[in-house]
Amino acid sequence: MSSNRFKTSLLTGAVALSLVGLTGTAATAQDTESSTMMYQDVYDPIEPLNRYFFDVNNALDALFLKPVAHIYRDAVPDGVKDSVSNFLTNLSQPIYFINNVAQGDLDGAGNNMGAFFTNTFLGVGGLFDVAQLETEDEDLGQTFAVWGVPEGPYLVLPVFGPNTTREAVGSVGEYFIDPANMVAEHHDIDNFRIYRTGAHAIDFRYQSLDSVDDIERNSIDFYAAIRSLYRQNRKNLLMDGNEEATPLPDISFDFEEDDAPGAARKVSNLFIDDTGTDAQASTGLN
Repeated sequence: MSSNRFKTSLLTGAVALSLVGLTGTAATAQDTESSTMMYQDVYDPIEPLNRYFFDVNNALDALFLKPVAHIYRDAVPDGVKDSVSNFLTNLSQPIYFINNVAQGDLDGAGNNMGAFFTNTFLGVGGLFDVAQLETEDEDLGQTFAVWGVPEGPYLVLPVFGPNTTREAVGSVGEYFIDPANMVAEHHDIDNFRIYRTGAHAIDFRYQSLDSVDDIERNSIDFYAAIRSLYRQNRKNLLMDGNEEATPLPDISFDFEEDDAPGAARKVSNLFIDDTGTDAQASTGLN
């Protein structure tokens, strides 16, 4: 599973509506239609169970991952952290290649292999990004989407966090077809997947410490905020960054005016890949 998939496992308000003066009034047809569209867009039929696992995952993060990420950020030199990120990205290039081929993106597949071989042989096993090629994180969930597989309901999985049915099935399939995992198994490298997943988790979590704290502190409903940001990020990935950003109607960031630009950048950098697309947070329903 790619690092962006785990990213989505760590990240996750509803807009408060004033009801003063609305006593005795009925909802309009337009309001009902908007609510229906919102429900269909989110499609979270097992929300109570999802919220339970969301809380469990947050507790595990607070107890284990977040403290480790703080230590990693503060104690490890920047150059070493950069090399770890480069190595993990390089290790994922073969599975990105497979998914790009399956999606018919041969240019993307060529970039994947060019980056992998260049950085593996000239970048000391991928510790240094010598190739400097722009590559996209491509996973099996995206491939299923290209093939026309429906997204399915929103899911929050224990430990692995936000998903949809399509992405969850894709991550299981990817576990078995990832060339890096297959090579490690062939050479009897014990617990390779565990070490790799743990490294991905720590690498991402230290980069997202401030951003996740900002989202949790400033959202009315942290669960709803993460759900919306997750789904917008997935949509952006499927569009290869060509998706025109739309407001997120169930998120409220109550930043002071002077803090708004910096906070917006943090949210954008956290949930949207470096493709030029920025997330927009709405402070009210459209």
